[in-house]
Amino acid sequence: MNDTTYPAGVARDARTEDTNVRRAMRSGDDKALLKAAAQLTRGLNTPSPTIFWLDMLGSALLGYAALAFAMFGEGTGLRIGAGLLAVLALYRAGSFIHEISHIKKGDLPFFRLVWNVLVGVPLFAPSFMYEGVHNQHHAKTKYGTRDDPEYLPLASMKPWSLPIFMIGGTLAPFLLFFRFAILAPVSFVSKRVRDEVVGRYSGLQINPDFRRERPVGDAARQFTYQEVAAFAWSWILIAALVGGVLPLGAFAIFMGVACGLMGLNQLRTMVAHFWENDTQEPMSVTAQYLDSVNVPPPGLLPALWAPVGLRYHALHHLLPGVPYHNLGQAHRRLVAELEDSSLYHRSSRRGLWALVSHLVSATTGKRA
Repeated sequence: MNDTTYPAGVARDARTEDTNVRRAMRSGDDKALLKAAAQLTRGLNTPSPTIFWLDMLGSALLGYAALAFAMFGEGTGLRIGAGLLAVLALYRAGSFIHEISHIKKGDLPFFRLVWNVLVGVPLFAPSFMYEGVHNQHHAKTKYGTRDDPEYLPLASMKPWSLPIFMIGGTLAPFLLFFRFAILAPVSFVSKRVRDEVVGRYSGLQINPDFRRERPVGDAARQFTYQEVAAFAWSWILIAALVGGVLPLGAFAIFMGVACGLMGLNQLRTMVAHFWENDTQEPMSVTAQYLDSVNVPPPGLLPALWAPVGLRYHALHHLLPGVPYHNLGQAHRRLVAELEDSSLYHRSSRRGLWALVSHLVSATTGKRA
């Protein structure tokens, strides 16, 4: 089975050559594709403050309203529905951490601060956990290597690696709660613990071999401010629980919603790439693109499980400077102008099930 969404003019045998093309392109770039992508998307690199603010604030407001009803409302069915809505809305609001890591200084004043106050700190994922980490995933010499915090060669790993991958990501809120409530204050008085906390437990990473370097300058200040805020928030929750202000059941729902959105993000991460760089050697930009996934329209569900432009993940690796709200237009321009034989079309897939099936088949040795 081949789940690629190709233009009708692409030859059938070309549709079965995806893996070979990716491997062949590791040593060089398709310069025509890169040039066309840059030229066709000129003028799309400026983020819209109106879109960013309205989208983020609206998603957060809807998410917290639904979360409050799920925690304290009446009617089991309605509360379950509110909980699911909270997962989707807060997942969308939380996904702006990805955009924050790419925003140029001065483009969106106070956006990072407000996002951290409303979303990042309350959900135990302040932006320092991504800033300074995610940029290495886009570095030409680091993508797919041991120095890439966001890469694992999942396609060549054992089948049981996938459920472990999902379970670890889903339970991340509990681990992050422990990191900020317990490890953070201990690390403030122990250099050895501090080195471990900064190096191993201060990034939203999936590569267990990755070690983060200590931030410096403004990044170090942001790290400290956000870490202290998350530490304070975690102990506010603990005090509210111990004091009986926050019922245990309500706290369990809060953590359940947090686990739900992190699990959804982990599922999205699992299908964001083909994970075929089992050599862990540097890859060309074109190879990085071909190892990544687009799930463009007409499908509607990707807007829920890959929000804020994440459905165009391969295109984002090709053009990391284009803000999320312009990726759809960039994709349409490229599809309209590039020939059917262009490598650009080879990263598009139909949907989540096809991607999961492809990865499962790869781990079991039965390529989908």
